Amino acid sequence: MKKLDKYILKSFLTTFVFCIILFTVIVVVIDTSEKTDDFHKSGLSLWTIITEYHLGFIPHIDAMLFPLFVFIAVIFFTAKLADRSEVIAILSSGVSFRRFLVPYWIGSVFLATVLWLAYQFVLPRANTIWGVFQAKYIDVNFGNNENKSFLQNYYFRLDSNTYAGLRSYDTLSKTGANFFIQEFKKNELVYNLRCENIAWDTTVRKWKLTNVQQRIFNGDKETIRHNPSLLINYNFKPTDLRRDDYLKDRLSTAELNNLIKMDKMRGSEDINTLLVERYNRDAIPASVIILTLIGATLSSRKVRGGSGLHLAVGVVLSVLYILFGKFSLVFATKGSFTPFLAAWLPNIIFGIIAYYLYRRAAR
Repeated sequence: MKKLDKYILKSFLTTFVFCIILFTVIVVVIDTSEKTDDFHKSGLSLWTIITEYHLGFIPHIDAMLFPLFVFIAVIFFTAKLADRSEVIAILSSGVSFRRFLVPYWIGSVFLATVLWLAYQFVLPRANTIWGVFQAKYIDVNFGNNENKSFLQNYYFRLDSNTYAGLRSYDTLSKTGANFFIQEFKKNELVYNLRCENIAWDTTVRKWKLTNVQQRIFNGDKETIRHNPSLLINYNFKPTDLRRDDYLKDRLSTAELNNLIKMDKMRGSEDINTLLVERYNRDAIPASVIILTLIGATLSSRKVRGGSGLHLAVGVVLSVLYILFGKFSLVFATKGSFTPFLAAWLPNIIFGIIAYYLYRRAAR
């Protein structure tokens, strides 16, 4: 790297760090002011609130706004370079615009890698801290205090031919009633199991069934078996029966992949939500590179109005990017939009914008 590259890269990273610290403080202050009553009702100490809420909330909100922090940082410091005619001096010395963008590429790839690693390993742990506190002390004050630990008439698939269901299930005690399994082959019922109660045995990590009746069909023949109790290892665990709004955020990528695999096999209705979350963990870090290129090409030209105009345009583009992402998410989870396309559509659209701005600036 040349001295000029180090100068631009240093300005890029220091401005980004300043932006993320500044906006994090602002967001924390606003969020704390809105949740003051909730914190007071919880009866927790200040230290407990910091360790059990803010240590999870800050990484959560920073990861969500990370690409926008990068975008604003790039526009801010590049516009300053343009106002001081430094960009003109660099390009007039014989440096091509493509070469001028090299430190931006290096900085954006570095930050995108940091964000990608955070999504894989750091953020799920932070979301666990934040999600548990949110569900326990915040959501209960917004009319969401119904007993979510008790499921009724819950049905799912064990594999492509086997279906299961519970009349009722308590996620806290890990016990259920009126459990059944039906297995089909060539649209014919070949196995049926019913039991009065089912409970998770933490010692052997298997399901304990009581008062079990099994019926096996082989053509015109039927075999019936009765057992007072059975220990069976099914391919679902208590965590698979406990779903909440924060589950997908708390899982590591490997755990999320396993859950997606199981839900695809079971034909779950929530599969699109999980797929969008999985694809976003790759798409959002990639947006850092795209938004960096847009910010650099947009603000490298000296215009009337100075950096204020560039920042205004940057804010508008940021809002549009967020809107595209939200619309895609809604269409994917509520409609028939492909989850992969929903996650990557904002990047595709803004990638085209970035290429257009680059070709225009290079001329």
